Parts: sequence; C-alpha cells; structure tokens
Amino acid sequence: MDFTSILIAILTLTAGIGVFLVACQMMSSHLEAVSSKRLKQLFSKTGKNKWLGVGIGTVGTAAIQSSGAVTVMVIGFVNVGILSLTQAATIIYGANIGTTVTAQLVALGMFGTNSISTTIIFAAFAGIGAFMTLFSKRNSTKQIGGILTGFGLLFVGLSMMANAMDEFAASEAVRQFLANINNVILLVLVGAILTAIIQSSSVMTTIAITMVVSKLVTLDQGIYLTMGSNIGSCVVALIAGATSGTAAKRTATIHLIFNTMGVIIFMLIGFLLRISTGGDWTFGNLFEQLFPSAPQLQLAMFHTVFNICTMLVAMPLTNALVNLSCRIIKDVPKEKSDEPYLRFLDEQMLRTPVVAIRQMKAEIENMAEQAMQNFQRSIHIVTKLDYSEIEKFRKTEILLNYLNKELVNYTVKLSDKQLNSFDQRFLTSSIRTVSDLERIGDYAENIVEYADALKEQNATFSKEAIAEIMKLEQMILNLYKETLQAYHKLDLEALERANKIEDEIDDFTDIMGRNHIERLVHGVCTPSVGAEYLSLAQNSERIADHLINIGKTIRDLV
Repeated sequence: MDFTSILIAILTLTAGIGVFLVACQMMSSHLEAVSSKRLKQLFSKTGKNKWLGVGIGTVGTAAIQSSGAVTVMVIGFVNVGILSLTQAATIIYGANIGTTVTAQLVALGMFGTNSISTTIIFAAFAGIGAFMTLFSKRNSTKQIGGILTGFGLLFVGLSMMANAMDEFAASEAVRQFLANINNVILLVLVGAILTAIIQSSSVMTTIAITMVVSKLVTLDQGIYLTMGSNIGSCVVALIAGATSGTAAKRTATIHLIFNTMGVIIFMLIGFLLRISTGGDWTFGNLFEQLFPSAPQLQLAMFHTVFNICTMLVAMPLTNALVNLSCRIIKDVPKEKSDEPYLRFLDEQMLRTPVVAIRQMKAEIENMAEQAMQNFQRSIHIVTKLDYSEIEKFRKTEILLNYLNKELVNYTVKLSDKQLNSFDQRFLTSSIRTVSDLERIGDYAENIVEYADALKEQNATFSKEAIAEIMKLEQMILNLYKETLQAYHKLDLEALERANKIEDEIDDFTDIMGRNHIERLVHGVCTPSVGAEYLSLAQNSERIADHLINIGKTIRDLV
C-alpha cells in the first residue's frame, strides 16, 4: 500500500465520519422537532418509579437518535428542579440503552450480498428524503424528509468508512501495528479519547464495527474500543453541566460514574474469564459463538448487552450514586449579586431546542411574576408613601429590561433551529409576550412617579380613593392569576374568565373616574392630586390590557 493509497484511505475515512456525524445531527434535529411535544409529555411522566425512568430514557433516545441530546435535556430539567437526581440517573441509564439502536441499525445495514447490500438500500433513503424536502411545501413533510435524508446519509457515511477500512486492511504494516495493540486499558483509552474528540459514541461504535468487519482489528479489540466510547460520550454531559448549577454538575457526574463503573466491571469480568479459562475464552469468543458469521452483529449485540447489564447493576445502587455525586460536587454558597441573569436558560440548551422551548416558557412566567411584584410594590408606595422597598423595585425594573432584551435575543437564536409548527408559533408569540411584560414594568414605574409627585406636594390620596385603588389592584391580581393559568396550561376556560375580569376592570376604572369628579365637587380631593389618581387608574387599566394580550396568545397554540 503506497503513500497515495494511504492518503486516499485517510481522506475517505474522514469524509465518511463527517457524513455520518452530519447524518446523526440531521436525524436528531428533525426527529426532535417532530416529537418534541411527545418528548415533553414523556419526561413529565417521570415519577418515583425507577424502571419508568429507564424506559423513558430508552424510548426518548431511540426516538431522537441522540443520547447526548437526551442527557442535555435531563441536565436542563434537573437544573430548574423539574427532575430529581434519582430520576435523572434512571433516565441516563435508559439513554445508554437507547443509543445502542444506532449500532444495531449499522449492523443491519452491513448484511447482504456483494451485488446489493442493505447499506445501498438504506442509503437510497437519502435521495427520497431530499426530494421530499425540496419539493414539498408542507413543513411536516419536509421534517419527515429530513429524517429520511439523515437516515440514508448514515449508510452513505458507513459505506465510505467501510471502504476506507478495507483499504487499511490491505496494508500489512497497518494490520501489524493494530494487531500489537492488545492492552485492554490502552484500547479503552483510545476509544474514550476518540469519542471525546468527535463527541459521538455512535460514530466511534460504527468505526469499531467497520474495523471488525474488515478484519482490521479483532472482535475483542473492537469490544474494548466500544467500551471506551461509553466513557468518552460523557464529555457532552460534562460540558453541559459545567455551565449550569450544582444539580446539573451532579447529574453529569452521575453519568460519568455510571459509564466508568460499567467499563470497570466488564474489564474485570473479561480478565477473570481469560484467567479462569487459560485465555481460551474472551468476550470475543463468546459472542462469536452466539452470533456466528456476523461480526457486525457480534459487536452490536455486545454493545447492547453491555449497557443493559450495566443498568441492571446500577439500579439498586442509584441512591449510592446520587450520594457519591453530592459528595464530589459540594453545595456552593450562593454569592449575592446585583447583576441580572437568566434563571432557566443558558447557551447549552440551544443544542436541544425541545428543552430550550420549555425553559423559555418558564423564564417568561418568571418575568411575569417579577413584573407583577413590581406592580404591587408601586401600589404600596403610592398609597402608603412608603419607600422601604424602592431598591427592590429599581432592581426588578433593571431585571425586567434585561429579560426583555435577552429573551428576544434567545428567541432569534432558537428560531434558527429545527422546530415543529407548535414551537414556531410559540416563539412568534413569545416576542409579543415579553414586550407586554416589559410594558407592565414601565407602567409600574409610572405609578411610582405619581407617588413622587404626591410626596413633593406633601399630599395623599383620600381614604375613598385608596380603597378604590386597593380594589383595582385585587382585580388586576385576579386577572393575572387567570391569565397565568391560561398561559401555563393553554387553558381556554381560564382565558374566558380572564376576559370577564378585564371587562370588569374597564367598567370599574370608569366608575373611579366618576367618583373622582364627585370628590372634586365636594372638596374631598384637590385637582392636582386628582390628576395623579386618574393617571394611576389609566395605567392600571393598561396593565390589565397587556395581561389579557398575554392570555390571548394561547389561541394560536391551542
């Protein structure tokens, strides 16, 4: 094998890996877009039943063909308290099992005769999917086309990698070099490092399968490379956890401990098997006997058995793993900071739009809560002329402005991702919702300015006026409660109740105007104080308008 042949083989292998990675990403993004609503429902059903968590992790990963994406989702949910560490651990167990589906597909694709193999048949799906994507006008059809294209490209990449491995196998020097790498620890390290670099255990497992099929490495060598890929796959989780909270870091640690534990156990079993049989039996010998004449299936089945057995060992040890992660990642005392920040979102979540959409909704609901707290503070200040919470008010106003800017920017970034029609409509409505909430904060700021004006005049509202303001405040709080119920649960009945309250607020502010005139006539109120009172009523009414606008956005989503 001359230099040119080696160079061509290396370039072909690189191209094959690239195509396979793009195919995995394409399949994952389109599958995630199609099934995002179901995935949200699936994760929400995770309870105290550990086996249910394993099932959800397995099905979720098999559905979107990415254990990394599922792990990042889990970390995101743990970070905001939706999942406990125990629930997260069981889902991760299942994700490791679900990721073996890719290896089984690859093994299936390598069956067939020389004239027509399943690889060629499956690769043809890339063309079918491309035609669907290019010529269909329906978004759902385009997403299905994207899935088929990604599925077909998996086998295009597989074919290129297999061809490259055949070229390497023709070189005696390459074969001799690889044959000398028999140290199982070194093989595991190579598998882990390569997986960490390409950030895909599926690609590493596929490379190992093609190397075994082409007889470039033995089945035992391929098995230990695959075991190493399980450790390397933790890199994605560690990166996601590093930029998140303590709970997220612990989740990533559990993932690493779980995968490393499985590798250590199987390495010990492999060692004992060789010692007890004088080297006659290894994992490779065992799976060759179980699945004769099918090296691709032998390695794929080991991958599946390895992950299932590791899960069975880890299940009774879940609480111990959680406690160990808590000891490794200590609770960090929260430092007080005046700097505003996103409570539920970070850049890592953009990798899994299904999580980012859900977390954006939580961030918007948090912004709504902050806006209404400032409204309540403004009413307290203007009616009592009590400025004890003015600093909290100002910090919250800064936070609202920050959230308005950051959520709009985040929405723009999310809009570039593969999303289903529901999530796309949610993003469109989110920009309007965030703007409405920011305006509520502005009107609360106006009300505080009316308090400043009263203070300068050394004046206050009359008892009757204060009673009306307090009643209006309660009506707006009731409106907020129903609006939030409608927004959070897409509850049209709650929206109908909110509409009725908003009509009552409109009627009541008219009554406030008439009562104010009567108080002016009877000298109970002065014109200067009355101007602040009427402005307050108008601003409160506009706050109600913005709240009902938020509720109305669900009509596009239901």
